[in-house]
Amino acid sequence: MTAPVSVVIPTLEAADRIGPCLGALGEAVMEGVIHEVVVADGGSGDGIGEIAETVGARLITAPAGRGAQLAAGAQAARGQWLLFLHADTVLAPGWGAAVLAHVQGRPGHAGWFDLGFDAPGAGARLVAGWANLRSRLFGLPYGDQGLLISRRLYDEVGGYAPMPLMEDVDFVSRIGQSRLARLGVRAETSAARYRADGWLRRGWRNLSTLALYYLGADPEHLARRYRSL
Repeated sequence: MTAPVSVVIPTLEAADRIGPCLGALGEAVMEGVIHEVVVADGGSGDGIGEIAETVGARLITAPAGRGAQLAAGAQAARGQWLLFLHADTVLAPGWGAAVLAHVQGRPGHAGWFDLGFDAPGAGARLVAGWANLRSRLFGLPYGDQGLLISRRLYDEVGGYAPMPLMEDVDFVSRIGQSRLARLGVRAETSAARYRADGWLRRGWRNLSTLALYYLGADPEHLARRYRSL
């Protein structure tokens, strides 16, 4: 096995949108990059088990909440490297080669993808541009950008915490900017929530939540605030 990568995907009622995410993994399966796909489900009733079985993924159940599901998926995974993806994130062609290059060339670093949206327009470009700038300047890629990390480094920094919100920021903060590297391949995520809420409104909600988190706000309170905005 050239690069024994376990892909971990947390799901919750995601059966209707996980197809493109799984489809994009095909090239890396053919290249021998992917060791396994672990779907960490939070108690869905949408037939995700049948989808996992069809594509040869391993389904596990975990308490609902992305942090808890990611932690459970990582614990169940058997690969020497872990690739965490959201169910509505689609990696661009060539991502398998980029992952392989990272595994071979920067084993002590975690890797993140460039964010893009499945929507045109200035709003999508602005939000994606800020996310990628934030990742480069401050070492803060979010979960919808994907994260590649060795099992050794994952265990060293303590893995994902079962937080109701900000689990991705908490985790990459513990990894540290000096141990994060750009993979240089696009990860396209769904713009559905931005279209529903408005690009500026949702962008402001994300930015203000990040600021409050760094000011010491309790993640439980932030989760309630985030849902209410």
